[in-house]
Amino acid sequence: MFDLVYGTIFFASYGNISGLVNIAISPFDALLAYIVAIIASVVMALILRLPLLPGKPYRYSFDVSALYPTPIIAIGIFSIFLVLNYTFIYNGIVLAAIIGILSALFVKYLFDFVFPKPLDEADGEDMR
Repeated sequence: MFDLVYGTIFFASYGNISGLVNIAISPFDALLAYIVAIIASVVMALILRLPLLPGKPYRYSFDVSALYPTPIIAIGIFSIFLVLNYTFIYNGIVLAAIIGILSALFVKYLFDFVFPKPLDEADGEDMR
């Protein structure tokens, strides 16, 4: 079974989905695409009126903001596409911008449904 999983991952990462030749981008292009994903996610989050920083105290805050979960989700999803060797056009820059915008929309509207806030021990309700 592990050979099947390894073969599938090997096929998906070293060839395209259709099994074509390996199309790789340079490290500079990958870094530039990561920066585009980060900037697009933060700008879109600010357009959607997410706060720049979470509420105080920062250490125990479960609030979403433009700087914490949004770019992390964007670079994580973009990394999955790079590992699968799918860069779309312009060496992944357009894909990075699309993923940045979609990650900001995800954090604004769906993040609390997918990752609910922990319950308050004293009241037994969601922490706000």
